[in-house]
Amino acid sequence: MTEGFCMKCRRKVEMADAREETLKNKRRALVGRCPACGTKVVKILKKA
Repeated sequence: MTEGFCMKCRRKVEMADAREETLKNKRRALVGRCPACGTKVVKILKKA
């Protein structure tokens, strides 16, 4: 279940094309798209 908050739609959405990335500050995050509007959705993950 890859759920994140879409800032444009102002609601929680199920991410489309979700993948795990490492941010510049070395934190892990899930990055995907909002299925309704196509905006980038990012969810920061816990430290491992």
